[in-house]
Amino acid sequence: MLVLDVAVLRLVLAPWQVALDDDVGVRRIEYGHKVCVTAGSGLVTDSWLLKGNPADSTLTVQAVERHIERYGKVPSEFAADGGFTSRKNLQTLKEELEVGEVAFSKRRGIAIEDMSSSIDTYKRLYNFRAGVEAVISFLKRGVALRRCPMKGWEGFARYVAACTLAGNLLTLGRRLLAADTAAAG
Repeated sequence: MLVLDVAVLRLVLAPWQVALDDDVGVRRIEYGHKVCVTAGSGLVTDSWLLKGNPADSTLTVQAVERHIERYGKVPSEFAADGGFTSRKNLQTLKEELEVGEVAFSKRRGIAIEDMSSSIDTYKRLYNFRAGVEAVISFLKRGVALRRCPMKGWEGFARYVAACTLAGNLLTLGRRLLAADTAAAG
């Protein structure tokens, strides 16, 4: 299963890199770079950065194509936030990429039957999709991915990669600890 969502994070520049508005002398900080996250079972399986703030609906097919490129197979199920919804995306996912089951959290006039084989499957995917929100929340709050303190685009990319790795390691460590505790007791 492939679950997709995005987080919009701030790229904070170092004081000597901040551009000053000539008329007012006000600092301008770059905002709104996107971190696209695909997740499964509480782990980030892929993430990529986008400069600026392109519409989520333009990223849907790209996410599935990245999954196919990385894992060598089409996901049988795909769930995404409402911003990724469009009839064109659904058609491309189902017909061209041959994704079996799809669930967008906002249907935007698309019937559940067009996305999934049953209402139960749609609800299961819809609920599973909410799990990626928890992953993003954990990355923002648990490993400080909410604001990047490093300089420039390369620093931003390194910071996101480090936070993603740290989040996955913490998640795996907690699971191992829980399994050891359960086995001992």
